[in-house]
Amino acid sequence: MHRCRTRLPPPALAAACTVLLAACVAPRTTHHHRPAAATAVGAAAHTTAPADETPQGWYRSGALRAAANGAMAGNARNVILFLGDGMSLTTVAAARILEGQRTGGRGEENLLGWEHFPHTGFSKTYNTDAQTPDSAGTMTAITTGVKTHAGAIGVSAGNRHDCADSSAKHLLTWLQLADSAGMGAGIVSTARLTHATPAATWAHVPDRNWESDTTLPAAAAKQGCIDIARQLLATPYGPGLRVMLGGGRGQFMPASQRDPEYPHRSGLRQDGRDLVAEWKDAHPGGAYVWNRAQLQAATGAPALLGLFEPDHMQFEHERDRAAEPSLAELTAAAIRHLSREPGGYVLMVEGARIDHAHHQGNAYRALDETVAMSDAVRTAVEMTSAADTLILVTADHSHTLTFAGYPARGNPILGTVRGAAGDDGQPGPSARDAAGLPYTTLGYANGPGHTGASNRQPAGPKTHPHAPSSIQPAHGRPDLGNVDTTHPDYLQEALVPMSSESHGGDDVGIWARGPGSGAVRGTLEQNVIHHIIVQATPALRARLCAAGTCDANGVPVELPEPVRFQRSD
Repeated sequence: MHRCRTRLPPPALAAACTVLLAACVAPRTTHHHRPAAATAVGAAAHTTAPADETPQGWYRSGALRAAANGAMAGNARNVILFLGDGMSLTTVAAARILEGQRTGGRGEENLLGWEHFPHTGFSKTYNTDAQTPDSAGTMTAITTGVKTHAGAIGVSAGNRHDCADSSAKHLLTWLQLADSAGMGAGIVSTARLTHATPAATWAHVPDRNWESDTTLPAAAAKQGCIDIARQLLATPYGPGLRVMLGGGRGQFMPASQRDPEYPHRSGLRQDGRDLVAEWKDAHPGGAYVWNRAQLQAATGAPALLGLFEPDHMQFEHERDRAAEPSLAELTAAAIRHLSREPGGYVLMVEGARIDHAHHQGNAYRALDETVAMSDAVRTAVEMTSAADTLILVTADHSHTLTFAGYPARGNPILGTVRGAAGDDGQPGPSARDAAGLPYTTLGYANGPGHTGASNRQPAGPKTHPHAPSSIQPAHGRPDLGNVDTTHPDYLQEALVPMSSESHGGDDVGIWARGPGSGAVRGTLEQNVIHHIIVQATPALRARLCAAGTCDANGVPVELPEPVRFQRSD
């Protein structure tokens, strides 16, 4: 065995030795995976991806990077991951200012709920087949430690439309690992629970669109694939998800059943199965809730299923505060329930509708949803201790929101650009473009805010909602002098006309506090987040080591086979 002969200070020396040992000691292997060549972190100076982009390669390289960053020193009892869907760094900066201006400040000095965290890094978000990614492949990287194709839910890269191909590519998520290890597990989302991000915590399908039997292709069903809604209720590893809170009632209800809140609507399932009733039968004493009052009354239930809308939950701007809980309230309910778990817990909370508002070209709702997630993070911080709970905040991908011009300090973030008038620092007259027209601080590179005429709205500024199927070229820019660009329904101008604004391919932020959070630093491949969570949580890494996936230093480096973590009864 090599010895470290260097004059590094003790912490750096320990980290260097850990990496060297991980690179030099032959790992245990299973008969399903050939031994992968060990990869020291410094071996490839210009990449953090594996030389061999196999599932095992991604898993091992992510594990070694997390260990090199010190994740193994973590001693977390609980883990909470907040995922701002589509929450680009521009979104964070603009939401920070909006929140600050709402509370009477100029805005720039403000910090969102996670921006107080002591450790930060960047995440590279590309999929194995896409420079600009989607939410399914990115969340699968975060939950399984393996990068995969766009659209994949809990499976390694392959053919998105081939069920048979995916059946041998199932990946173990850290929530399933926690369930197997005797920890509680929960998910919270403002989207349908069957949507990409929450689905990737538990389900395994090659195509994110297979949310219910209605959208599961007949060929895939014949080959043995099961829709996401049914999979979310499965319990092969332990008692299953103890808390599930979000939208998407329709995916769990049969078409013959009327929605309890909207009698004119029915369930979506064509197989006749009532998954809510099945969940109740499987969880005696558990509480199923679909409104805020029921959630507040379900304090003592051992398991909790909340489906608050037939589809996605309402935007925060439209939310009926008496009937539908906020993301902060959902987070609090989840933590209260999971805190009773004797073995600790893991929880994923998604601010999903940030992404949806961006796709709709509406900065107001996107920022408003980000502020709502900030409230949820503050709630989690207040309810937990940094001594035993690791909290990470990140995004799955970015969007094309831009922040430009030279607005004066304190200029309304949703307003038109106004420069400083003089020594008093107060905003002066509106800035003008080269054609003499005012313009906003925020805009989009593409999307439905394009000012050309569409089949839905005339030429000029667009208002929410705007989902055109055709858009004409714009002839110059509109005069925004008499337009209220701060109105919640104003759509920021978009350069390229598109019916839906696209994702961006730039890096997103990672913020962390609690045990193991110091491993969040530098620019990381997105799958490294999984390994930081696993290595910083003794119960999780012990369960992996017990299954023979760890090297001689206790670092889980071998890709775990899900079947080996299933309960035997």
